[in-house]
Amino acid sequence: MDRFVNLAFHIDTNRINARCGLPWMNRLEQWAKDDVIMLGLSKVAQQEASQGDYPPRTDKAYSYIASYALADTPEEQKLLQEIEKIIFPNRVKNCNEWNDVEIVFTAKKYGRILITNDGNSQTQPGGIIGHVKELHNIRGVQIMRDYEAVDLVNKVIQDRDEYVKRWSLATGTPLPDWFGKDHMATEA
Repeated sequence: MDRFVNLAFHIDTNRINARCGLPWMNRLEQWAKDDVIMLGLSKVAQQEASQGDYPPRTDKAYSYIASYALADTPEEQKLLQEIEKIIFPNRVKNCNEWNDVEIVFTAKKYGRILITNDGNSQTQPGGIIGHVKELHNIRGVQIMRDYEAVDLVNKVIQDRDEYVKRWSLATGTPLPDWFGKDHMATEA
């Protein structure tokens, strides 16, 4: 039996959690450490996190495996344009906005769910979070906030543990040592 629940995530720059002050990210990071899920990020998010003068954030960003956008095919270029039009209907105006487009694209390209807290606020209306439904409608781009990711992982862990228990009973095989240890209460 495998502890991994077949969920892989990319985190946005705003979820790097260098000070470990984001309780939902702490839970996701523990699950990644325990090989329950995969956490990574795009090279663009990694580079954004290394800007500024806070070395622990850079160190944390570089502790993850980073995926490159490498949008080489016409199909990938088209997807980049579609993402850009959704997030920034009046065109990208600066490098940070283009980074958001690449971060979403890279998560989709590698089959990852993007965890972000970008947008849909007074200071950044729309943003990535404000366009989750439209982005999902173009080829199933998956985006969620960290607390939503925790809820999803908890649900999948519960399903996995129920299956493992049934399998153990049916085969007479002992339960794995990790059984029952991964599900976490969702109150932070």
